[in-house]
Amino acid sequence: MAKIVDHVQNKYIHLLRCPDRKGIVAAVSGYLFENDASIVESSHYHDESTGIFYMRTVFRDEGESRGSLTAWREGLEPIAQPFEMDWELHDASVKPRVLIAVSKFGHCLQDLLHRWKAGLLNIDIAAVISNHDDMRSFVEWNGIPYHHLPVTRDSKAEQEGRIIALVKELDIDLVVLARYMQILSPDLCAFLSGKCINIHHSFLPSFKGAKPYHQAHARGVKMIGATAHYVTTDLDEGPIIEQDALKVSHMLSAEQLVNVGRDIECAVLARAVAWQAEHRIIMNGTKTVVFAPQR
Repeated sequence: MAKIVDHVQNKYIHLLRCPDRKGIVAAVSGYLFENDASIVESSHYHDESTGIFYMRTVFRDEGESRGSLTAWREGLEPIAQPFEMDWELHDASVKPRVLIAVSKFGHCLQDLLHRWKAGLLNIDIAAVISNHDDMRSFVEWNGIPYHHLPVTRDSKAEQEGRIIALVKELDIDLVVLARYMQILSPDLCAFLSGKCINIHHSFLPSFKGAKPYHQAHARGVKMIGATAHYVTTDLDEGPIIEQDALKVSHMLSAEQLVNVGRDIECAVLARAVAWQAEHRIIMNGTKTVVFAPQR
């Protein structure tokens, strides 16, 4: 069962996208006002290239007879229909259930678990899976179930079938590839569509494949970065959620670039996971609209 956090009870997150026209903000905010809701955060964006309007509204139910998530959804549906809204409503007190996948590089996993333990990520980590057993002791020390799912070329379909079974069994909302060094099959990508985030150790689409920092070093780059993106059937080309970079010097070795890059990977992945958990991301074709807080 999803965990409930007391301080965000009776708070809801409303996301929408629809053809832009006058009155969208007024219709939503007016309905909330008429039903004793207080808006605590609101963001909107108009994409001029497509004519699509995006909005994220966080509101608190302050009525004497507070409504349920179902009641709010039923009330908002008549507002959505005239504007042809594609919309969602989420209870902010419900923590998304997360499955983390990792291979042998543990820095992103360790960072996520530290932030989770410190209360900095509003998620419920249900389990960790890996094609290696290297991270087992660290994960189990943190009280999280660890599933060792070794994979070979011949056993890939069976191994991915076990991943799908775990996602269903554990009622997973989000899969995080925290340096999971396996290419997912098209079938698994389709199954996880919209709910699987990967961290790529460079600015996409640069330096794909093995040893990206060594590739960058060989090219004498002056900035290195990392990219968090949704997983799709197009390898490392899914919609980008977050990126960051740091300036580097020619004096750094390839190994030193690796260390700098790992710090960036951790920060970028953590922000992407946090924004997904807070329902700050709306798909915009092959791109994303991210209503991220100011840094």
